[in-house]
Amino acid sequence: MFVQEEKIFARKVLRLHICTMEGTEWLEEVTEDTTVEKLKERCLKHCVPGNLEDPKNVTHHKLIHAASERVLTDTKTILEENIQDKDVLLLVKKRAPPPPPKMSDVSAEEKKKQEQKAPDKDAILKATANIPSHSVDRTVAHHSMRDFQTELRKILVSLIEVAQKLLALNPDAVELFKKANAMLDEDDDDRVDEVALRQLTEMGFPENRAVKALRLNHMSVTQAMEWLIEHAEDPTVDTPLPGQASLEAAGASAASSSSQASGGSKTEGEEVKDELTEIFKKIRRKREFRPDPRAVIALMEMGFDEKEVVDALKVNNNQQNAACEWLLGDRKPSPEDLDKGIDPDSPLFQAILDNPVVQLGLTNPKTLLAFEDMLENPLNSTQWMNDPETGPVMLQISRIFQTLNRT
Repeated sequence: MFVQEEKIFARKVLRLHICTMEGTEWLEEVTEDTTVEKLKERCLKHCVPGNLEDPKNVTHHKLIHAASERVLTDTKTILEENIQDKDVLLLVKKRAPPPPPKMSDVSAEEKKKQEQKAPDKDAILKATANIPSHSVDRTVAHHSMRDFQTELRKILVSLIEVAQKLLALNPDAVELFKKANAMLDEDDDDRVDEVALRQLTEMGFPENRAVKALRLNHMSVTQAMEWLIEHAEDPTVDTPLPGQASLEAAGASAASSSSQASGGSKTEGEEVKDELTEIFKKIRRKREFRPDPRAVIALMEMGFDEKEVVDALKVNNNQQNAACEWLLGDRKPSPEDLDKGIDPDSPLFQAILDNPVVQLGLTNPKTLLAFEDMLENPLNSTQWMNDPETGPVMLQISRIFQTLNRT
């Protein structure tokens, strides 16, 4: 028995429900390899006989898949458009484009725009020449704000020295600073979330890479995992973060100096003094400036040296854009300027030291910690301003500065 080849490999026939905007409905049978354009021609023949005499009529209509509200592409087949049996298609006439405006309308529109045009700078200056000026010079205000930030840093540097001397006179100074050191351990930003680290190491990532990824991604396991996968083939993946190696070296040197200092025989007073010195070093080391690793990497990719980048971020409070401007500009203030204190004989510093609230606060180890933290991390100032112990001290310093700055 002979069977025609086209019947063996015949395409699947679909029955589609066609609707028009006028309410006409009918069934159209098509194979899967029929193009949307052919189906549209058949629909137009059924809808309006003789409608294809003008070839533009086909292009002026479109077929829409009713369920997904999707316009079908003319060049694709029914199979490519994923049309299923008994689907509903809507035959719609395309909206005609708006006619181009007439030349007279264009001229009128341009004339209207000219009439509504805002005055230029010369016209504004001419119209306001006789009006007295009462506005504040914004450049002066901005300059005063920068001066306040610079002066506040100088004040903190000098107050830290005073606080250390006062607290060293306390007979319980060592115990007080051991408690202060413990407070820093509770809030040490350099610690790694043990749970997050364990999750990453259990996935098979090396511990040193997992630690680096967590520090770069603010202890987020998901983001750290994505970073590890993305940098798996990176030859610098095991390179320590900028600034991290120096911190570890500083810790090692401090530990060795501490062990060397404890070797000789010293009097009780000298031992207390040395112990306080070591605690001060620990506090300063924990609160020393830590550059944002992402900002360091981004700026170093621009061609800047790592030390320059760290200096720029330190001067600009870890703000990447400001640090970039500093690197490209005159680089003022310099990092050395940040460590200079205020003149001890200045009226401002004398007024601060004479304030009873400040005097009382300088005997509290927590105030010293706050000063150290704000000195190296100015963005934490808000936290200490809201603290019940350190907030009143900062408020008095701000008020004294503002009062003397007005006179």
